Amino acid sequence: MSFNVISGSIEQGLVFAIMALGVYFSSRVLNFPDLTVDGSFPLGAAVTAALITQGWAPWMATLMALGAGLLAGASTGLLNTKLRISGMLAGILTMTGLYSVNLRVMGRSNLPLLRQPTILTRLADYIGSDLRVALIAFIVISLAVKLFLDWFLHTELGLAVRATGDNPQMIRSQGVDTDAVKVLGLSMANAMVALSGSLVAQHQGFADVGMGIGTIVTGLASVIIGEVLFRPRTVFWATTSVLFGSVVYRIAVFLALRMGFAPTDLKIVTAALVILALSAPVLQESLALPFVQGIRSLAGKREAVSTSVKDGRPL
Repeated sequence: MSFNVISGSIEQGLVFAIMALGVYFSSRVLNFPDLTVDGSFPLGAAVTAALITQGWAPWMATLMALGAGLLAGASTGLLNTKLRISGMLAGILTMTGLYSVNLRVMGRSNLPLLRQPTILTRLADYIGSDLRVALIAFIVISLAVKLFLDWFLHTELGLAVRATGDNPQMIRSQGVDTDAVKVLGLSMANAMVALSGSLVAQHQGFADVGMGIGTIVTGLASVIIGEVLFRPRTVFWATTSVLFGSVVYRIAVFLALRMGFAPTDLKIVTAALVILALSAPVLQESLALPFVQGIRSLAGKREAVSTSVKDGRPL
């Protein structure tokens, strides 16, 4: 299988990796079950498509989408910290409200970007060729987001975010406002998700109100697959594993389609991949247990034989 055949899957994996980094930030770093993702992803696409069709510059539309994601995450954070609504329910409420917001922003359920300038077309015009422009652009942007996240999580504020996710009582006793940190963390996570939605809309050429359905599952699948493959122990390797996990997930989906699965089967394929990734340690241990027991049994017999020889007893 040539690189050209799977290059499209790699492009999708890289652009969705930005969303997966947002899911990693909220679920792993902040330890918050944020379901806002299913609403903030199409929000980024809707804002970008609406502004581009109104004549805005693509990069300005992308920045506005990032800002919209910030507001979406802040809404969930405020519902949780100020109104004391549980984290999962706060995310569901925000996600539900964003469906109407996205429809209002676009004016209809689907908004095409045909013959409209995008970041990718502008790059192609600047370079003079559209050969793998999307692949290069998504590599640069995803790495930039990853490196920014690596840097931020090692700053004083980033360490406060990590501590809030690990032990909020402890960090609260040190005088840190955990509510403000939680709102900030959710805002940043959903900003990354909205940025991913904006880039996906510009890559695919349209924004759709239903394009965020199952986004949280896709993001968690990328995070889990990356963790199973890399077993990261530092922030750098954790974010790196998310990038590779997203690409591996997209390639797995591509292979499933090549094997004859229908596009309508992708949800069950995703569920199977997540189950396999989550159960990998258990399966590995189960498969290795008989082998280990056999080795221990053989070692025990050899030790018994050696002892009998030393003592002069018959075997």
